[in-house]
Amino acid sequence: MKTQTKNSLLLLLCSFIWGTAFVAQSAGSGMGAYSFLAGRSWLAVVVLIPTVLVFDAIRRKNGTDAKPKTAAEKKKLLTAGLVCGTFLFAASAAQQIGITLNPSTAKAGFLTAMYVVLVPVFGLFLGRRGSAQLWVSMVVAVLGLYLLCMKNGFGSIESSDWVLLSCAVLFSFQIMAVDHFAPQVDGVRLSLLQFFVVAVESTVAAFLFEAPTAAQFAENALPIFYCGVLSSGVAYTLQILGQQDLNPAIASLIMCLESVFSALGGWLLLSQSLSAREAFGCALIFAAVVLAQLPLEVLHRAKKAS
Repeated sequence: MKTQTKNSLLLLLCSFIWGTAFVAQSAGSGMGAYSFLAGRSWLAVVVLIPTVLVFDAIRRKNGTDAKPKTAAEKKKLLTAGLVCGTFLFAASAAQQIGITLNPSTAKAGFLTAMYVVLVPVFGLFLGRRGSAQLWVSMVVAVLGLYLLCMKNGFGSIESSDWVLLSCAVLFSFQIMAVDHFAPQVDGVRLSLLQFFVVAVESTVAAFLFEAPTAAQFAENALPIFYCGVLSSGVAYTLQILGQQDLNPAIASLIMCLESVFSALGGWLLLSQSLSAREAFGCALIFAAVVLAQLPLEVLHRAKKAS
């Protein structure tokens, strides 16, 4: 019980860091989206290199070794890093562009959190059966999106909303890619490789489409540091530690609280506010995210068995 409580608190801190990172991303929206993403991703790589070494040392003490040994294992790890990293680059770039177009951390956080509902929906195309609970979640989420984004009907949706929705879709693909590769390779090395891919691809995009300067990075050093070191590096490590010996449904439920922290962070730190209609839309989307993760079927079976 103590271990579960400790791990739940670790995941709560993880979701807090991820949620407040939207504030940092909004603060860094004055520079190019690709440049900002490149800066935070290279910092994440710097943080994750010693993280891999620490995890390797712990495993050696326990008599295990996660290093890929054969050429096939190395190829699988590289393939996983490239696929997951490319999806992560596309999703993160869309997220930062959306925040640049409209720096509302609440809207960005809640629209991004839609991936929690979208992942099981896309799973239907892979032959995974959908439940009534899933479809109710989708209906509630769509209603919430209408209230949040379409203030004057379907013609009023903003370009930033489409970008952030595409971000949620791309994050769904990234999560499914990680779900596919994670059982086959070392998770910490996969994280390091995918962030290295993001760093390289965003650097190339920055030089192709933007004009990054040292002055821009200096002016946005704090947001880049927070997103790179804490959001990408520290929070990922907390996620690994927190999910150990914890029910995956409970873990997902705790981590989706990042959307709540994004709204609170924008309100407290950036003086952002939402109208009553937009706030109710956010509440419905969060309710859909929570409903999609609740283990109702498991609880129903347990109740029938008792």
